[in-house]
Amino acid sequence: MCLAIPGQVVELFPDQPNIAVIDVVGVRRKVDLGLLQDSLPVQGDWVLIHVGFAMSKISEEDALDQMRTLRALGEAEAAMQEVQGYGLENTENLE
Repeated sequence: MCLAIPGQVVELFPDQPNIAVIDVVGVRRKVDLGLLQDSLPVQGDWVLIHVGFAMSKISEEDALDQMRTLRALGEAEAAMQEVQGYGLENTENLE
């Protein structure tokens, strides 16, 4: 199943405007914002992510609803495995 997972932008990089650190229920990963060039998110915004790419901006309410839906479908664990498997370095390597 292809999952779009909600996450919140927690850090932006002025020298890398297409990259952000996104928090998905406590797991933080770098995510590519390149698909959102027309309306780049800012810190605090929520986005739907898939395989390391932010696909769209969403409201906090929609993000929480999406996570509830994933849990109800039994897909929350699969979503977390996807986030952890992006292959992008985590916040420990953001220097």
